Amino acid sequence: MKKILLLTAVTVFAFGYTSAQELKLGAKAGVNFAKLAGDNLEDADGRTGFHIGVLAEIPITEKFAVQPELIYSQQGLQTKTEVFGQEFESKLNLDYINIPVMAKYYIIDNFSVEVGPQFGINVKAESETNVTSGNDQVDSTLDVSDAIETLDISLGAGVAYDLPMGVFFQARYMFGVTNISEAQNFVGDELTNSNLSISVGYKF
Repeated sequence: MKKILLLTAVTVFAFGYTSAQELKLGAKAGVNFAKLAGDNLEDADGRTGFHIGVLAEIPITEKFAVQPELIYSQQGLQTKTEVFGQEFESKLNLDYINIPVMAKYYIIDNFSVEVGPQFGINVKAESETNVTSGNDQVDSTLDVSDAIETLDISLGAGVAYDLPMGVFFQARYMFGVTNISEAQNFVGDELTNSNLSISVGYKF
């Protein structure tokens, strides 16, 4: 499955080289405000992380374009509780290689709205636990890759504004439509990703 998704991404980028006269390539980076939705997660906080990657904007008409991307993205959640004077902090760190394919429509010059699917490949799944009692602190890290599905499928929408010199700003919200929990009773049986990303990038 990983090979199929990566081959699809490469094919889409290659299609742009051969078929679009005004193809724009670019790179972007920014901040993620990610969360997980599911059973027993009402009190969980989101994970603030980063993303970085490359993109291609393939014009179809004057106002419509397709924009595939290849993005490394930090996602997950964290929780913090206090019991009998002990502070428990848990983090679920999920890192993905995401392949969004967004349909873009320019409402006015330089301002566009976008919508489309995203295919994510999980490359890291770790559970971190920190227990603090007075001046004592105990940390532990556990690989939970076997409990997380490799493939995550999301849908989302966003907006972008391009400056004339090639710099652009982008905001996008993606919500998962597939269950990423592979093990029963692991933070609940149903677990889906959601992520608000704010990016700055450059297209040339």
